[in-house]
Amino acid sequence: MTALQSQPTAAEEDMLFRLLRQLDIAPDATQRATAEALGISLGRLNTLLRTTAEQGLIQISARDGPDKRQRFAYAITARGAATKNRLTDQFLKRKFAEYEALHAELTGTTSGLVPFKSRMQIMQNNLAPIPELYVSYDSAQKLKIEAADLVSWDLTPRQICDLELLMNGGFNPLKGFLTEEDYNGVVENMRLADGSLWPMPINLDVSEEFASSLKEGQDIALRDQEGVILATMTVTDNWVPNKAREAEKVFGADDDAHPAVNYLHNTAGKVYLGGPVTGIQQPVHYDFRARRDTPNELRAYFRKMGWRKVVAFQTRNPLHRAHQELTFRAAREAQANLLIHPVVGMTKPGDVDHFTRVRCYEAVLDKYPQATTSMSLLNLAMRMAGPREAVWHGLIRANHGCTHFIVGRDHAGPGKNSAGEDFYGPYDAQDLFREYQDEIGIEMVDFKHMVYVQERAQYEPADEIVDKDDVTILNISGTELRRRLAEGLEIPEWFSFPEVVRELRRTKPPRSKQGFTVFFTGFSGSGKSTIANALMVKLMEMGGRPVTLLDGDIVRKNLSSELGFSKEHRDLNIKRIGYVASEITKNGGIAICAPIAPYATTRRHVREEIEQFGAFVEVHVATSIEECERRDRKGLYKLAREGKIKEFTGISDPYDVPANPELSVETENVEVDNCAHQVLLKLESMGLISGTWG
Repeated sequence: MTALQSQPTAAEEDMLFRLLRQLDIAPDATQRATAEALGISLGRLNTLLRTTAEQGLIQISARDGPDKRQRFAYAITARGAATKNRLTDQFLKRKFAEYEALHAELTGTTSGLVPFKSRMQIMQNNLAPIPELYVSYDSAQKLKIEAADLVSWDLTPRQICDLELLMNGGFNPLKGFLTEEDYNGVVENMRLADGSLWPMPINLDVSEEFASSLKEGQDIALRDQEGVILATMTVTDNWVPNKAREAEKVFGADDDAHPAVNYLHNTAGKVYLGGPVTGIQQPVHYDFRARRDTPNELRAYFRKMGWRKVVAFQTRNPLHRAHQELTFRAAREAQANLLIHPVVGMTKPGDVDHFTRVRCYEAVLDKYPQATTSMSLLNLAMRMAGPREAVWHGLIRANHGCTHFIVGRDHAGPGKNSAGEDFYGPYDAQDLFREYQDEIGIEMVDFKHMVYVQERAQYEPADEIVDKDDVTILNISGTELRRRLAEGLEIPEWFSFPEVVRELRRTKPPRSKQGFTVFFTGFSGSGKSTIANALMVKLMEMGGRPVTLLDGDIVRKNLSSELGFSKEHRDLNIKRIGYVASEITKNGGIAICAPIAPYATTRRHVREEIEQFGAFVEVHVATSIEECERRDRKGLYKLAREGKIKEFTGISDPYDVPANPELSVETENVEVDNCAHQVLLKLESMGLISGTWG
């Protein structure tokens, strides 16, 4: 049996590992130098090179040049890089077992070193480097050329976040996107197939069309949204998951009110791919570059600073005084240095954008002791999975070199479910984290709800105040803070820092000065366009902000002329309208949209996109289908009844009646001017326009 046949021995796999590693770190070395480095003859090396190339692990090409000893160039393929990563783990595991056996023979005891479950690196402390999935710079340049000819997948924003943390070791022990076996274990019991703790499915979700074009074992290129190749992936698994089961087990309920469940059913691809990943380059970030650190960069910083104990604070919100007190207490309790580690990837829809948040963090960072505090940004796509998410965050922070992790009240909670109740209990995350704390390898610092005690002029945990009846307890909720910002009301200094409030007001001025979108929806002929035109004229008469009308027919003519009326094309048309409206809203204008928009999930997508920048006012024009058909100035209903127009809303295609629109207007026996006035009154009640506006 040769070294590269299907059932190699441990010694043969070690040789293959050493060969791939040598070609990775010294791809331009002569054959003689490579043979000497491996301690084998030239004849043995040639045999290894030939069989390795036949298996598709390396590419051999002729090299031009005067040096006859360097006639050939060697490049590791994507499959070869994935094989090297796999063999690295096996090699370390085997060597660790040999060391343990020798230690026991010489001393009669175990070494006390722990390979941290299946992670394969010996975790002597939190400062040792951890494995990454990147190949060397020289190999990456060659792999880019090879990957350019591969079938490629353009990554979504969430997938880019996941890939970055896979490649830099933030998701260690994962070596790629989960296989089907790993996925099933994670969903059912938070375990990979090898028994390692991992609570969150990390898969490459793709379209059915793309998945059907792939073969088992095929290599694909993973590109960012500008077409840059970030990595390659060997597709070992290709399956259609049970998303309802995933929602129930991972998020606690198959309820679209949960943002991750909504994403799962209405945004994520229908097919999952799994397989090892080979990193070529990390995603490019042009913002706050000095604040972004990989796990190994943070570990190196901790080594340099002599930080043996580090407590991490996870946040997706601006820092207020309660957070400062909480982090101070956590650092004192753990007798540790503090890492402020905010998420700047994807968070909950409606959250303050990360640009504003980071400016807020930087504005108050000097209120922390510089010698014992640092801040680093984490490009994580949160799932808002509560208890599971807390365990996941703990594993990620352990990979970043932290020894302690703050888990607060309702950690990573998504808010209310469809019944108006919290998805998770306030301390469910702490309970689950505590259960797995030893296995995570990081100690939890748990904190309850912090409130301000006026008489003592300080923040205290609410459940530790013994004289509650004798003191004044103050608190401002997130909802109340947003209301005060929207209405330009005072935010007391006991609650937040003036620097933070200033930054928030820059980004979120009072509602009467923000852009917003009015989104009319209803059947064809319901009167949407007519009311929208009347509203546009009234708002232009008031002045102050530019007003743009995005009527369904106008958009179809100028923006979506190539689209038909299938569900897919209708969704795309509405998303285009939503994108344009979000840009208008972001830049302080008023967008008035008047499409049919029959599908609730698409309207929700548009709402979430626009509410990042301003208010979204959904107006249901509740004209009955009978009245719309009676009006039918264009004769469309008649043609639909005759079957000459397919997939016509209300006749042969459904219309999802809005469950909770900001306003519902009746148009039967009601003047258009009155309908438009109802919308104006609603806008005024929401603070979007006022008597003094303009």
